[in-house]
Amino acid sequence: MPITLRDATAEDRDPVIALWRAAGLTRPWNDPETDYRLALENPASTVLVAEDGGDTPAGAIMVGFDGHRGWVYYLGVAPGRQWR
Repeated sequence: MPITLRDATAEDRDPVIALWRAAGLTRPWNDPETDYRLALENPASTVLVAEDGGDTPAGAIMVGFDGHRGWVYYLGVAPGRQWR
């Protein structure tokens, strides 16, 4: 099944954060719920969702631009879909 990318929505928050947690990307000092909300609210950042036809996201990435360079945060692939 081909992978497609799309912009995340507020409704994607819980499954995307669950994926980030399952992939071992979250840390106690960074609240992923706050990071997710801020990424969607800020026009210089976003969250992208990778889909492969399954019930949950195959992957997700939070990206941003600080005015000088682009940044990649929370780049994760669902554990059951890694290496495929």
